[in-house]
Amino acid sequence: MIRIIRCTNKIRLTLLLLSLCAFTSLPGQAVPDSASISLGYPVYSQYLQNGLLINPAYAGSRGALSTFLSYRMQWMGTKGSPVIQSVSLHTPMKNDRVALGIMAQFMQFGFTKSTSIYASYAYHIRVGNGKLSLGLKGGFDRSNTDYKGILLSNTGDPVFSGNDKPYMLPNVGAGAYYYSDKLFAGVSVPSFLSYRKTGTGSVQSYHSFGEYDFVFSAGGLIIFSQFLKFKPSILIDYSLQSTKKLTQFDINGNFILDDLIWIGGSWRISEEVAVGILQVQLNPQLMFGFSYDYPAGRMNSYSKGSSEFILRYEFGYKVSAANPRYF
Repeated sequence: MIRIIRCTNKIRLTLLLLSLCAFTSLPGQAVPDSASISLGYPVYSQYLQNGLLINPAYAGSRGALSTFLSYRMQWMGTKGSPVIQSVSLHTPMKNDRVALGIMAQFMQFGFTKSTSIYASYAYHIRVGNGKLSLGLKGGFDRSNTDYKGILLSNTGDPVFSGNDKPYMLPNVGAGAYYYSDKLFAGVSVPSFLSYRKTGTGSVQSYHSFGEYDFVFSAGGLIIFSQFLKFKPSILIDYSLQSTKKLTQFDINGNFILDDLIWIGGSWRISEEVAVGILQVQLNPQLMFGFSYDYPAGRMNSYSKGSSEFILRYEFGYKVSAANPRYF
């Protein structure tokens, strides 16, 4: 068994705070320019390895200080296509009912950059053979558009005469997450607040239940033998404000070979996208993965697909070869 040095809660909290300070200086995620501002949550293909991307209640569920990096190239081959990066940390505290997390997302597409930074708090309750976690998150989305690089036939066009004003959009979200050794299920509302532009060019926040997004996820573990396991799951993103209510619907399946290689895929029904996934758990602490999204629908004529790379490293005495984590 690999010996893993235990991190103290003081060190964990310090790492979280230092990361928050560092993230505020990095570039970053986009918000479309319209009267009603859509926060436009990025699509990920390997979110199952970092549930904090979709649910703040996931914080601390790994039982260790878990760090995660991802880099995604969306719709490769199209000019100005999105490039999305994410960084996150989350950990249980000394009172293991309480967990903290932090996540930063950075996206650039076209002439727009944006940054999203959120801190999470989760409280874990023992329920039967598993745990129920209730989570809250708070932070902000910031976007900025620079029109200087656009080549115009009419250089006097007033629409592109200056840069868009940077927007700082604070927000909060919440979620619930249940997990055990054999199954998991969660639901979250990523944002409670909505935004719109006023006639003066400023941004006004407001609350409307009719504009919520609900993100549902669930899955389980089927053990065929010590060597072969299968992990099926689904993810549904349901928007109350969109005319297309079902904004994302994924059916996922991963075969786990000897707790070392994870190989599987997804079918994203809402976009007609087939996803291939390969992940390697090098040791109880370190995992890296790659996924490729093949557009089988109408995007096939415009895009060469999307690629995503992930890296996860976990510190802590609770991570061991004798007790691997699948959720």
